Amino acid sequence: MSQNRPLYLGPRLRRLRRELGLTQQAMATDLAISPSYVALIERNQRPVTAELLLRLARSYKLDVAELAGEDSEDYARRIGEVLRDPLLADIDLPALEVADLATSFPGVTEAILRLHGAYVREQQALADQRLGPGPDETGAIGAASDPVTETRRFLAEQRNHFPALETRAEALAAQLAEAGGAQQWLRKHKNVRVRFLPPDVLVESVRRYDRHNEQLLLDDTLGASDRQFQLALHVAWTALREDIAAIVRPARFADKSTTALVRRALAGYAAAALVMPYEAFARAAEARAYDIPALGGLFGASFEQVAHRLTTLARAGHEGVPFFFLRVDEAGNVSKRLDGAAFPFAAHGGGCPLWSVHAAFRTPGQIVTQWLELPDGQRFFSLARTVQAGGSHRNAPTVLRSVALVCAAEHAPRLAWAKGIDPAAATPIGVACRLCQRADCTARAAPPIGRELLADDQRRSPAPYMFAEG
Repeated sequence: MSQNRPLYLGPRLRRLRRELGLTQQAMATDLAISPSYVALIERNQRPVTAELLLRLARSYKLDVAELAGEDSEDYARRIGEVLRDPLLADIDLPALEVADLATSFPGVTEAILRLHGAYVREQQALADQRLGPGPDETGAIGAASDPVTETRRFLAEQRNHFPALETRAEALAAQLAEAGGAQQWLRKHKNVRVRFLPPDVLVESVRRYDRHNEQLLLDDTLGASDRQFQLALHVAWTALREDIAAIVRPARFADKSTTALVRRALAGYAAAALVMPYEAFARAAEARAYDIPALGGLFGASFEQVAHRLTTLARAGHEGVPFFFLRVDEAGNVSKRLDGAAFPFAAHGGGCPLWSVHAAFRTPGQIVTQWLELPDGQRFFSLARTVQAGGSHRNAPTVLRSVALVCAAEHAPRLAWAKGIDPAAATPIGVACRLCQRADCTARAAPPIGRELLADDQRRSPAPYMFAEG
């Protein structure tokens, strides 16, 4: 922070106050200032002095460097990049005005950045539809501007395995076990008390850390596995923050949204490693033939938590079965994907409707197994089951999703759920209708690229399209 430049932290202070569950009056009391002064700071009408910055850090146990980070400089840089878009090339905006916008109106700046990001992604999707997959493995042109795509790519490049984080988490898991669990460890080592409160009290949160009172507040309607995971998440953020930062820092992502998503993914990874430590979990997975419900019972984890953890078993010399993981909703939207097992998946558009990850919604809570065969003859084994989320807060809908794990045919004999299922009865599927050349597929939603449609008024085939020979 420059010695001569005033420091404005309005939106950041407001966000911090809300995270702590404090009113302006309560924060003013903590900081020994007036409520009106808090309001002025939050509206960026008063800068934060060095003395007040230290008071904030002491009162709420914050890192001064993190609290005083220059959001405005980052906003100014990103807005400058947006203004270089050809769409805006004829607008003359001096650098000083851009800097003033970023400093004085960070909320407006963030809104502009989000709108431009949505515009760019829409243009990329349209280009993909017209031109087909681009040169990168995702099929997206300029996909780095999409934080979700960039996060998936980063995890895939690391094979969703982070050895240093695994080692630290394994040692920490031993400490948690010795202390009697995460709740006891937090009390003993961090002086943090865990409280379970009704959803209405937590105000749209399932977990919230009250720094001021050193309390971890959890939704009391969470099931046992979710309670355990949320506790582990807080331990990860508390004890493994630097380990996570050491992984993220060298990556130098293009924007803060991608950085935030990767940090969140790594925190979830660390939490899973605390609940299911590598060596113990890998041994149990082999001994139980990758039976997900059985592993969930052993480690007190949910179906999705176990399935996700199975994708991370890539320690040299102690590898597990390589899996591809997918989570979709009833509309077919992909909310989580972990690439593995060399299973091809369409980066854009719908998947194959013949894959049982979609049929699993017909039998909620039951595991559906299936052998799959791609047009090139490759075979994979898939198991899928629905999982449920949401519904604990007032008026919050319950969301049903389907989770699938897929492995290559050569690994299927290691899976309990594949025993007794004949691979010869594999379902022929495609990556996506536009990329699948099976002409006689009755489930086809669109014709494949490169095939000439045949118009025949005298005959109607069972398949929705007929094609000229060639």
